[in-house]
Formats: sequence, C-alpha cells, structure tokens
Amino acid sequence: MVVTEPPISALARQVVAHLRENGSTVATAESLTAGLIAATIASVPGASSVLRGGLITYATDLKQTLAGVEESVLAAEGAVSQTTATQLARGARERCGADVGVSATGVAGPTSQEGKPVGTVWIALADGSGVLSQKLSLSGDREAIRTGTVAAVLRLILAGAECDEGSER
Repeated sequence: MVVTEPPISALARQVVAHLRENGSTVATAESLTAGLIAATIASVPGASSVLRGGLITYATDLKQTLAGVEESVLAAEGAVSQTTATQLARGARERCGADVGVSATGVAGPTSQEGKPVGTVWIALADGSGVLSQKLSLSGDREAIRTGTVAAVLRLILAGAECDEGSER
C-alpha cells in the first residue's frame, strides 16, 4: 500500500477544525511564503473564526520592524535561522493577539542567500507552552519550495496540537 500525503487543502481544513475545536486563534509571520500560509488557511470556509492575520516580512528589515526579531540576531545569524524563525513566530503571536503564532523563513531560490542553499527553510510555532521549530531541506523550483513550506507549517500546527501542555518544546 502506498501512503500519500494529504493535499494542502485537506491539511488546512484539519488545522481550521482543530483550532476551532480548541477555541484557539493563529497568526503568521511569513518571509519566503509571502502570505501563502495565511491565504491557505483563509481558503477554508469558517477560517475567520481562527485566523487573526499575518505579517509579511519578505524584506529582512521588516522581520525586525514588524515582527520584533532582534537586530543582533539578524546581524549574527541572518534572516534564515532557527532563532529568526522562533522570534518571527513569537512576534506574530504577540503582535496579532493570537493564541498560536507560526513562521516561515528560508531560501526559495533561484540562488543561495547568506551562504544558505536553495531549499533551506526554518519554520516555527509559538504558543503559551513555548516554541517548536524545524529545519527543512526542500527541493524543486520556487513554487515547490514555497508550497512545501506551507504544508510543513500546517503539519507543525497539527503536531503542536498533539503535544501535552506541559511538554518541553
């Protein structure tokens, strides 16, 4: 039997249903996806009850001014790092007044950025229990990398939902 990945629309429906069931809201801080995560969630009927909004932080300086990523982090680690993703997720949560903040920052191509190869992506989720983060190494063209990132963030929201409230993140 071949196991196939559910389409992004199915993941988005699962995310909206889960958030609605828990009375939770979500906000995004997006770099390489430029709003695609929020748009994917918003495509689900009833998403307005769970989606607070998002920050499009495509330009590096906006990661600091809109989402609150520390200037020292951007200078030392760059726009594509675990710390940047973590601070983006926290910034989305705090600045949009959501229960959950998610973020994506990475290199969609066609060339490397800050010495990081195309397909390098960091995603993160921040909630009241802490932060989950994950490094992705994706392949394909820009659209495949961006779509793969959206799917990974949606899965991260669902995985975060499965963690116990007291678990270490």
